[in-house]
Amino acid sequence: MAVYEYKGIQIDSGKPVKGYRDADNAKALRAALRREGVLLTLATEESRRKVKAKKDVDLLAFLRRPSTADIAVMTRQLATLVRAGVPLVDSIAALTEQVEKEQLVRILTAVRESLNSGTSFSRSLEVHSKVFPPLYVNMVAAGEASGTLEAVLERLADFMEGQARLKGKVVSALAYPVLMLIIGTVLVSFLMVAVVPKVTSIFENLGQALPWYTSVLIFVSDAIAGYWWLILSLGALAFYLFRRWRRTPAGTLKWDTLSLKWPIFGRLNLLVAVARFSRTLATLLSSGVPLLKAMEIGRNVLENARLSGVVEEAIGSIREGESIAEPLKRSGYFPPMVTHMIAVGEKSGQLESMLENVSRAYEADVETRVSTLSSLLEPLMIVVLGGVVGFIAMAILMPLIQMNQLVQ
Repeated sequence: MAVYEYKGIQIDSGKPVKGYRDADNAKALRAALRREGVLLTLATEESRRKVKAKKDVDLLAFLRRPSTADIAVMTRQLATLVRAGVPLVDSIAALTEQVEKEQLVRILTAVRESLNSGTSFSRSLEVHSKVFPPLYVNMVAAGEASGTLEAVLERLADFMEGQARLKGKVVSALAYPVLMLIIGTVLVSFLMVAVVPKVTSIFENLGQALPWYTSVLIFVSDAIAGYWWLILSLGALAFYLFRRWRRTPAGTLKWDTLSLKWPIFGRLNLLVAVARFSRTLATLLSSGVPLLKAMEIGRNVLENARLSGVVEEAIGSIREGESIAEPLKRSGYFPPMVTHMIAVGEKSGQLESMLENVSRAYEADVETRVSTLSSLLEPLMIVVLGGVVGFIAMAILMPLIQMNQLVQ
């Protein structure tokens, strides 16, 4: 069975329609659409389109991938439809006509066909693991088993919207400093390659000693202008070797451990990871996912090998009858407030609410720290850039001023 992209016309209204549909062949597709009141005008097999896509490199393919925000919106709409009593298959069909991302349309079409064949919703989503992570699939499975799918979908939408909002605030806060860094690097490189050599060429016949900072400027300018290819090659090689080392288990563990100890940014990385872990664990537990399974999924969303190892050790301790809070506290990586609130939640039977409180507190702390860091980085980047340009100007003007004084 192949997936077809089709275009057609509704027989009753004459309205053009398009979409994706599984069918054994084009004739079967035409018959299926005819039964639904659609006259097929064009059908393209998806496999042929994929072959063509492999030949033509699409540099903007990543822009068409469903983002966390796209999945959150889709999940919210699905929860609304299911809560309104619309059958799940019909709800998926309605979403297929509403979403804009082409990849998501294809996935929803495949999910709908899988549901029609008798496969459960969670199993249908599990096939598309790049779009629907284990967190999503396990929560849907828990919702199906407990008969609370609409409530689980709403929790999922809340969770994903919160994660997308937090990520958006971090990215937007750091966008200006990064842009300033790029612009500053390009500006200084232009000055060192195109401007400085022409101006400093007049110093060659002065016959007097130049200030040390002017000599340093001329040396750096000559190095960049004459050996830029070597500098870029060495930089690219260093970046390649670093990424290769970073992908090894030992390199990942070492780098992730260091990332938690960096001044200023280390604490921020820890807060982001703990907030994500707490929110994920609370969402899974409140949806009926077993504790050990929830801990395993929460470990995968940490995106830090050191913290993942701590949670993995905690899972082993829990299997042996130990509490959740004690192994996390023993590791020394999770903040005391987190382990204390988890311990209180375990004793009071309100672990989910305590984890939600932890995630809210740390997400608010992250937003505050990011805002503060952004407000400090912006003037700092301006000062640094101004200092570099001022150094270049001083290194050029001071010899000219000294030469003018000698002439007088």
